[in-house]
Amino acid sequence: MLVTFKSAASADVIMFGAIARTLIDILGKTATGDSGIVTVPQLPEAITRLRAAIDEDRARQAERPHDPDAEAQAREAGRSGMAAPVSLAQRAWPLLDMLEASLRENVPVVWGT
Repeated sequence: MLVTFKSAASADVIMFGAIARTLIDILGKTATGDSGIVTVPQLPEAITRLRAAIDEDRARQAERPHDPDAEAQAREAGRSGMAAPVSLAQRAWPLLDMLEASLRENVPVVWGT
């Protein structure tokens, strides 16, 4: 399932359902329905929560020890480049950009399947 985030302030952001639900939960919203909204008054808190989650994810990744052998094994298994795992921080950036643009233009962000 795909979830599309929409705002009059930016282009649509489309995500797979599982990561979209995770990000919706981080925003402090309920991800149980097929659609939802972050109203203009809710945008500052949603942005703060998403930035905190991005910072936490980056800190977790920085704590991981660098293992050249594991990286070589991942490359051999075909998990490099586009097949490499994508972090929560990387997945959250487009939505964070949308939320910030929406706050600047005073418009809500909605989502739906």
